[in-house]
Amino acid sequence: MADYEAQIVVIAGGPSGLSAAVQAAEDGADVILLEKNAAVGGAANMGMGPLAIGSHYQQRQMIDITVEKALNMFMEYTHYNVDGRLVKRYFEQSAETIEWLEDMGVEFEGAYKYFTKSEATWHIVKTDQGIGPRAASFMNKALYDRALELGVQVMLETPAKKILKDEEGKVCGVLATNKEGKEIEIACKAAIICCGGGGANPDFIKEQTGYTFGVDMFNFAVPGNVGDGIKMAWEAGAAQVPVRIEQAANFEGIDELPQSVPNVLMQPNLLVNKFGKRVMDEEQMQNTTYLSNAASHQKGRVLYSIVDTTIVKDYIRNGVDEISMVRFNPDVSDFFEGVEIAEKTGNKGLFKADTLEELAEKCGIDVDNLIETVDDYNDYCDGYDEEFFKRKKYLRPLTKGPYYAAAVRPGGYGTVGGIRINENCECCDDDYEPIPGLYAAGADACNLYDDSYMFLLPGNSMGWAVNSGRIAGMEAAEYVEDEED
Repeated sequence: MADYEAQIVVIAGGPSGLSAAVQAAEDGADVILLEKNAAVGGAANMGMGPLAIGSHYQQRQMIDITVEKALNMFMEYTHYNVDGRLVKRYFEQSAETIEWLEDMGVEFEGAYKYFTKSEATWHIVKTDQGIGPRAASFMNKALYDRALELGVQVMLETPAKKILKDEEGKVCGVLATNKEGKEIEIACKAAIICCGGGGANPDFIKEQTGYTFGVDMFNFAVPGNVGDGIKMAWEAGAAQVPVRIEQAANFEGIDELPQSVPNVLMQPNLLVNKFGKRVMDEEQMQNTTYLSNAASHQKGRVLYSIVDTTIVKDYIRNGVDEISMVRFNPDVSDFFEGVEIAEKTGNKGLFKADTLEELAEKCGIDVDNLIETVDDYNDYCDGYDEEFFKRKKYLRPLTKGPYYAAAVRPGGYGTVGGIRINENCECCDDDYEPIPGLYAAGADACNLYDDSYMFLLPGNSMGWAVNSGRIAGMEAAEYVEDEED
């Protein structure tokens, strides 16, 4: 006999799980939410807000973005390697989701770009501390409060272990371990897996992606995100699809320093590989997914962004050329103080040298090639970039030491994908048939990007989490109602 009973069990309480629980409860279902940690929110507690297409904020701000435009952008960006029906459903629902969250008391600053070339789809949650990281924790709190108001039973420090199915292959329960370490069984008709991927599991990352965490991959590692939800779905019969890293380049060790340091070295500066050769139009560095992809194909999976003292002083006088919503301050006047901090703390990602030869030696870059590359690049600055056609406004010669470089490595937000789902967020088997009563949402089921995170439409990570959670919640609620009729 089961220890607990509910119509729907939601596994994990990040934004996808909270959204699934709230939506299912609003649709009349009896819901239990299991969370392995002592608090809900997951990775989204570090985030800033979800994507939406066609919201009232965008309309008021006269931002020209429609579902049609966004869908075409998305499908072309991914070369149609994703489920267009699922993407369309997500986008069509996204504007209403903003209003759904507002009805719970969530407020938004408006709709924003992440970087210059992106669209203004990022709806940043308003806080009492201004725009900045962790804003979405306010959204998570509102979702949690709404779940409790609706009667969702939240069981913290209670990780799920196994999906149970009956002789007909339908979900009939979930096994979990409570905070006392006792195995418990929860009888249910549907389960929704929302466990956030496996970004904190180096073995899982290596096995599924080939990257070695901390060596050639520096993704966020949110405690508890170890791939257990994906494995539960596979064990329950869900088809295995590729697990990928949701890539965004990382400047090794640089985020521990004053914002001026990464702000300077994230500019469209000269970028070279271990061979001292350029690899791209550095203007595209602002899309850190492109930058991470480029780095992942180099020797040692590393690139180096290089500036000289003259360039730094120009940024200090006039502000940097490009800002983002994470590094939004063009003032980099404390850059040199930041470098001193790096030197004192033994930072391994930042390099300083009086000459280019010395810089190449410290970074492990081919010296002769780097000298030749800088000579050619400086010539381009007087004319035009014959190699990668970078725009004139971003061409700055390197002529005066000290020189500074930062190691650019593949990074990102964690893993995405692994569980095959359809447009209703139903987990599907190898024959693409839904497993009755089994759903997945959030990172575990995020098969939307193929090999490149869609950063041109920012807010996608959290937008997908919240909207896929809602889709799974409403579909599961309808399923259990039909099962009981």
